[in-house]
Amino acid sequence: MNQFGERIKQLREQKGLLQRQVANQLEMDTPMLSKIERGERNAKREQVTILSKIFNVPEEDLLSLWLADKVYHMVKDEDVALKALSVTEDEVKKIKRKSKKNTKK
Repeated sequence: MNQFGERIKQLREQKGLLQRQVANQLEMDTPMLSKIERGERNAKREQVTILSKIFNVPEEDLLSLWLADKVYHMVKDEDVALKALSVTEDEVKKIKRKSKKNTKK
């Protein structure tokens, strides 16, 4: 799974930008960006923010793909991956509900 890298490549090509132009804005070399686009390396969290600005897309959209790729690579080979993801989803929902209650007070 490499949804993040594929999306970055798609956005870069839509804007007519070369890898070296985007890599320069990320303060990395072109081969590193190429590896990110191919899913061989992970971008850093702060680079996701920069990329959302470069491509003028919501940071949340890119962050969701970035995080999904990270989670996928962590659990893909586990027999209980779906169960673990379900438990995690439930926990995240609980935290979100608590957070909403606390902000209403």
